[in-house]
Amino acid sequence: MFRFKFRKEKQLELDYGAPVVMTDKDIKNPEKVEQYVVERLEQLIELAQEVEEEKAEYRKVTSYLNDIQILENLSVEEKKQLSDTAVNVVQLNRARNDFLNSSRKLTDVQFAQMDHAKEDVPDAIKRLSSNEVYRDTLKKDMNYLEREKAEWQLHREYLAQHKKKMHHLLYVSFGLAVTAASVCLLLSIFMKLDIFYAWIILAFLTVLAVCSILIKMQNDDTDTSVAEKNLNRAILLQNKVKIKYVNIANAIDYACEKYHVRNAKELNRTWEAYVEAVREREKYQRTNEDLEYFNGRLVRVLDRFSLYDAQIWVAQVAALVDAKEMVEVKHNYVTQRQKLRDRMKFNLMEIHRLEKEAVEMAVHVPHSNVQPQIQEILQSIHRLGKVI
Repeated sequence: MFRFKFRKEKQLELDYGAPVVMTDKDIKNPEKVEQYVVERLEQLIELAQEVEEEKAEYRKVTSYLNDIQILENLSVEEKKQLSDTAVNVVQLNRARNDFLNSSRKLTDVQFAQMDHAKEDVPDAIKRLSSNEVYRDTLKKDMNYLEREKAEWQLHREYLAQHKKKMHHLLYVSFGLAVTAASVCLLLSIFMKLDIFYAWIILAFLTVLAVCSILIKMQNDDTDTSVAEKNLNRAILLQNKVKIKYVNIANAIDYACEKYHVRNAKELNRTWEAYVEAVREREKYQRTNEDLEYFNGRLVRVLDRFSLYDAQIWVAQVAALVDAKEMVEVKHNYVTQRQKLRDRMKFNLMEIHRLEKEAVEMAVHVPHSNVQPQIQEILQSIHRLGKVI
């Protein structure tokens, strides 16, 4: 079933982002730290809800795999009875599709899949299209924030180097002033020269040079503080965007894997072809009584084995008569489940990391302001999905 040869499996590289640098001045500011902690708590809630949705889908896919295991463990007699019924369905499907072969735009598998998921596909198209737009926006945001972060890092390094040069210049100025004062003193003692105005000029130039250098160093300190603040802001925003990007990219990847398409446009084309095929099949509906009968019979036979979803095998009936098709169906479900497991693993790691950061930073603000909120949110997360 579900042949999907053009799509290679891929694993999105997970990037947790660089840690935000909190300066001593920031840590001593309860408002900044509290804002930092609240942002972490908001991310925790979002990730916990994401994991809960992933767990529900994971249980569903696992149930399909359990059904396959049940079917593989049937007795020879049960397998023969099921195969005989399934063969009738396969033959009738082939006859029906031959009738429409000249104008059909979908394969048997694509039509069966769209038919099984017809209630969900319209919303899935909108969601996938919206997610793709959002993913592209997030990617642009990440690139912009990366450039901004690099610019502030370079500016901070430039200020540090400039401050060192000012230190050296200050030492040189002091050295020159001392040398000039020594020369004036020697001239005054040994040559009995009146250098009163020279002393005044020397003092004025020394004070002017020192004050200019000190003012520049103070400006460098102020600029460095601004650069670090903007750098931290860029890092924090980049980390948030990266988490959202990984989740949305994995959601897109899973949806494409589930519907065997490359993107939302292709899914929409497949859906439009399905809708057109449905209209064509309505003309042929009167000749489908036998197929409906055997489909119902197939479901009734499957119901005897207490499967999670017997109806889905109407769309995967070829797997009931062909072992290779069954292997491919099983492989598709295993792949879907692995992707869900990877997404849950990533989100769980992020939840633990964010929880640790929030708890560690909360100690720097008054206990009554943040700690109760942290505990309440963490308890809510535990109740929501028991994922921590």
